[in-house]
Amino acid sequence: MPSTPCADPGFPTTDLEVPFQLLLPAHDYDLGATLDSGQAFRWRQNGDGWEGILGRHFIRLKQTADGILAATPNPVENWDWLRHFLQVETRLADILATFPTDGPMTAAVTSCPGLRLLRQDPWDCLSSFILSSTKQIVQIRQIIEVLSERFGDTIPVPHGVQPAFTFPTSAQIAAASEADLRACKMGFRAPGLRAAAREIDSGRLDLESLRKFSYGAAREKLKTLHGVGGKIADCVLLFAYGFDSAFPLDVWVKRAMRELYFPKRRVTDQRLARFSATHFGPHAGYAQQYLFHYMRTKYRVRFASRQD
Repeated sequence: MPSTPCADPGFPTTDLEVPFQLLLPAHDYDLGATLDSGQAFRWRQNGDGWEGILGRHFIRLKQTADGILAATPNPVENWDWLRHFLQVETRLADILATFPTDGPMTAAVTSCPGLRLLRQDPWDCLSSFILSSTKQIVQIRQIIEVLSERFGDTIPVPHGVQPAFTFPTSAQIAAASEADLRACKMGFRAPGLRAAAREIDSGRLDLESLRKFSYGAAREKLKTLHGVGGKIADCVLLFAYGFDSAFPLDVWVKRAMRELYFPKRRVTDQRLARFSATHFGPHAGYAQQYLFHYMRTKYRVRFASRQD
């Protein structure tokens, strides 16, 4: 369905000047928790809505009683890219039904029953998690914004909104010098990002082809990239490709599992990996996102995202 100009009160015209809008039906969906749960880093809350950059679109989203209201400054003929990103057509109840019914998992789901997994662009997602190492979420956002401003393309924005830019392509990053990348506040992560961009831009690694691989084979392919270990590979496979068996084991998920499932016991990372592979069912990756967000909101601290 194409977008139509509308002065709907859901978005004041002073914000987006008669934006082009579409209401996406969505049930059991917590937009704020989903966009702010450490999956994606180009979204910020503005009033009762969320603004972000998705591909070549500046977009504002707002939760309503009937779904998610989306608005852009320019007309959109096909909104499938947004439906795909938000995964609004996923039947969340079917996924939650596969989770174990133990106390910790039930508490995690109860704390945020509408949390969803997004489906991101593979290059954007890979780059973001390469940049995330040992950084807090707010710092990751800052790096990505500086990187996009320096190397990305300008995109249309509403009147009165600061300029916005696409996330740089692999070709744009591959052409940059390491010094230029370090100037974007990414420090030691610059060589890894540049090396990944060159592998992808040259065609030596085809990110789209990973969709045809098994989870294990796709994981090993990603791990051939400089600076990409199992945790980053699992984040990419879960958030960009929809491999729900991927279970990123970062410090916060490990902490959640040790405190919730193995209290007062010494448990190795290897034991946690074996436990996660068998305990949480076919949508284990979805379950870990609930555990991750539960720990984040439970302790209410600004912690580093997806740390090893």
